[in-house]
Amino acid sequence: MYCSKCGSELSSTAAFCSTCGQPVAGLAPSAPTPAPLAAAPSWPSPVVSAPALPASYAGVGYAGFWLRFVAHLIDGVISGIAFLILLVPLIVLSGAGGVLSRISQGEDIGDDAAAFIGIGFIFGFVGIILVVSWLYSALSESSSWQATPGKKLLNLQVTDSEGQRISFGRASGRFFAKMLSSMIPLGIGYIMAGFTEKKQALHDLIAGCLVLRKV
Repeated sequence: MYCSKCGSELSSTAAFCSTCGQPVAGLAPSAPTPAPLAAAPSWPSPVVSAPALPASYAGVGYAGFWLRFVAHLIDGVISGIAFLILLVPLIVLSGAGGVLSRISQGEDIGDDAAAFIGIGFIFGFVGIILVVSWLYSALSESSSWQATPGKKLLNLQVTDSEGQRISFGRASGRFFAKMLSSMIPLGIGYIMAGFTEKKQALHDLIAGCLVLRKV
């Protein structure tokens, strides 16, 4: 029992509150106010993030082997013309033109001189092919076109795995990775573009690139 006036605890036989003198009459048993329950700790609900997926492109698909092959032929013609333009200065600067003219007239220039000029010409020839092909490919694919002229004509673009423009460094890596594709017999490194999931050739897989086609 508790006093209704001061709240002091009373015995069941008391007539008055020993603290304030309030008569027991009118007192009602009351239970102590329960202590408020501690709020249960709120745990943040786990957020399940969706796995990263490749970007989807409306109206864009993967370019297959044959489209890329046709683009390669077009690029071969264009880069070949550029190579011939640079070959003429090489012949003039190396003196190979004069040597060839003397040989055609039947003059003897000596075996050592002929061998030296021949080897120098071959190295220069191969070097120009490599440099022209590399710059032609890497500069084009890292440009705003994201494609060589041959690919551009067929609405193809070279991108990274997320469909973004690639850097000159990655475009260069893709170009030199083509040497590995060329080393595999029967052209399998290139033919992989016809049967892999994302139509990637071996050099695309190495460089982490995609070749997309706008449809």
